[in-house]
Amino acid sequence: MTNAHQDALFVLVKSLSKSEKRQFKLYVGRLGVNTDAKFLALFNLLDKMRKYDEKQILDSGIVKKSQLSNLKAHLYKQILVSLRLNPVNQNVRIQIREQLDFATILYQKGLYKQSLKILEKAKSFAIENEEKNVAYEIVELEKVIETQYITRSIPDRADELAVEAKELSAQNVMTSKLSNLSLQLYGMMLKVGYVRSDEDLQKVKSYFEEHLPKYDIEKLGFREKLWLYKAHLWYSLLIQDFLSAYKYASKWVDLFYENEHMIPLNPVFFLKGNHYLLESLFFVKYASQFRETLERLEEQVQDAGFPKNDNITSLAFLYINTNKLNLHFLEGTFDKGIYLVNIIEYGIKKHRQQIDEHHIMLLYYKIACLYFGNGDNKNCIAYLKKIISNKKLKMREDLMCFARVLSLVAHYEAGMDYHLEVQLKSTYKFLLKMNDLHEVQKEMIKFLRSLGDIYPTDLKAEFQKLYNELKKYENHPYEKRAFLYLDILSWLESHLQNKPVSEIIREKALALTR
Repeated sequence: MTNAHQDALFVLVKSLSKSEKRQFKLYVGRLGVNTDAKFLALFNLLDKMRKYDEKQILDSGIVKKSQLSNLKAHLYKQILVSLRLNPVNQNVRIQIREQLDFATILYQKGLYKQSLKILEKAKSFAIENEEKNVAYEIVELEKVIETQYITRSIPDRADELAVEAKELSAQNVMTSKLSNLSLQLYGMMLKVGYVRSDEDLQKVKSYFEEHLPKYDIEKLGFREKLWLYKAHLWYSLLIQDFLSAYKYASKWVDLFYENEHMIPLNPVFFLKGNHYLLESLFFVKYASQFRETLERLEEQVQDAGFPKNDNITSLAFLYINTNKLNLHFLEGTFDKGIYLVNIIEYGIKKHRQQIDEHHIMLLYYKIACLYFGNGDNKNCIAYLKKIISNKKLKMREDLMCFARVLSLVAHYEAGMDYHLEVQLKSTYKFLLKMNDLHEVQKEMIKFLRSLGDIYPTDLKAEFQKLYNELKKYENHPYEKRAFLYLDILSWLESHLQNKPVSEIIREKALALTR
């Protein structure tokens, strides 16, 4: 039996809203012969199913097993055609493509003048909206038509088209180089997280410098600047230069606010830019601007003019709630953030098809940290188990490592230390395997391992000793990453001062308020 998550048609049918289903049936019913069509019967059956069941489809008598694959492919195509016709999905990009299709049909009918007229309008519209790839396609078709539709102005027209094609080609090449660099750096970020040594740093630095094309910022358009800022942002995050990350994330977001007509056309990039701006502000502990940026983003997303579709809704859910958690971490208001857990759990269930496993695990880690900060170690452990037991997670090795370290600390805090030795060995082996055993983690494991031999009267002195040892790594180029995932120092200070960890973080937040 095929799994619901594996069957593309079933997933597509289940993703449709009530209005989209209604439109599909109206689209199919425009021709009377379709009302009894097999593909419509299959659609209705799939719509009623809770999970995909091929046996149920075959038992229904709608289709034979040998014909099922073709019928599913036909239904899939018909749903996509119906969605394309839906006004909700009619963005600038689709409108330009549609005009190009119309012009191609007119050209094939030999109606050259009409075709050129449509192409000229579509080209201006494409360039105005930074759709330079399709603009280049339009120019290429114009060149083909001009060779057949001879006019007195052909010499000037030929020169004009040649210049346009050359300029658009150069801009597209620049965008391609910058987007390739950005994508490779983002891939590194997802795979290993931040650089962990001088060797890692040199490798990333060399790659960035070798692949960054030469450019004149004054000659770059919106699209080229966007990819340039992205590449610089990933590079800054990789090398843990968070002030530089803040600088380029700000440039990314400001680019949209300076070109507001690009927000509805590129809502995903707008959301991502704001998310990384918020992440950078979190790393530099700029709480007041963090709150302002988050509120501004929420207002923009709720604006009637902001695009609405499944992808955008799921990204908005992910980024806004991730950063709401981060705000509570920044301000030390862990108890006030607990209400978010139910909202996030519901959102994960609702948007499961759109959100990848990596981002779900990241949310679980943040929820675990929320519970840890609130002193609820058992719930913290429960969420960490979801990450540690996840065998499908191939990204963010550092997330897997720190989930295990936090789990050790939470077990100790909860008094569940009867299996601590086994966990310590398991965590130590895992960190070695991942080549992620750094000084902060070594000191933590050494401390937790020695707990059984420490007299209660000596415990505070041992906490102080560990704190002194770890404090010197707080601003270390590579070791400081440990404190981004888990605020070990605040945890130790809470034991030394006999205060809840949330109170320690709140005091620090107030001291840093700006």
